[in-house]
Amino acid sequence: MATLYHYPLCPFSRKIRLLLRERNIDPDLITEAFWQKRKEFIRTNPSGDVPVLIIEKIKICGHYAITEFLEEKFETTFPEDINEKNECRRIMDWFDSKFHSEVLKIILHEKVERQFLNVEQGGGLPRLDRIKVGIHNLNYHLKYIENLLNDRFCLVSEKVNNADFTAAAHISCLDYLGDIPWKRYPRLKEWYAKIKSRPSFRSLLTDQIMSIPPRGKYVSLDF
Repeated sequence: MATLYHYPLCPFSRKIRLLLRERNIDPDLITEAFWQKRKEFIRTNPSGDVPVLIIEKIKICGHYAITEFLEEKFETTFPEDINEKNECRRIMDWFDSKFHSEVLKIILHEKVERQFLNVEQGGGLPRLDRIKVGIHNLNYHLKYIENLLNDRFCLVSEKVNNADFTAAAHISCLDYLGDIPWKRYPRLKEWYAKIKSRPSFRSLLTDQIMSIPPRGKYVSLDF
């Protein structure tokens, strides 16, 4: 029995959901609007961030700690080769740090979070200038992913691993918002279609955010 505190458009939550379901662990999902800083949730995780996993009476806070716990407790989803494992960790860090700070954090804050914040908290209408910055940065990152996929079936090797799940978690948030220009990045589209078609991805396709429905062909495997 497992419980996961998450937010549907949190890429770190999505990564953990994929890693859990790749191991056939189907957690009870509790949606947590982390920006509200609920006192009850702060007692669960003092940082106030999601995801938080409770499994076998063990509480693990944060996507990094949860990833390591799953690696130690269950079957690994890292590559076996040491060089591929290093490359896998590098790409995971690229998305969780660089991609998130330069692209996703900006776009999610403007298009999603600001709708649910009051004026004192920085809420309001999306700021188009900030969205333009995020979209500009996005294209730089997508070109880089296209280059990675030139000679590879997946981001690291011929087999799907943690790098692919991490990248797909981040990209799926932008796919939900309709912000990926798929026609410009055919190799990226082909790779994402493979990840999107995995059974572990199915629950992500059912996500719905209040007042923000998924755009385009987010729920379709044929896009």
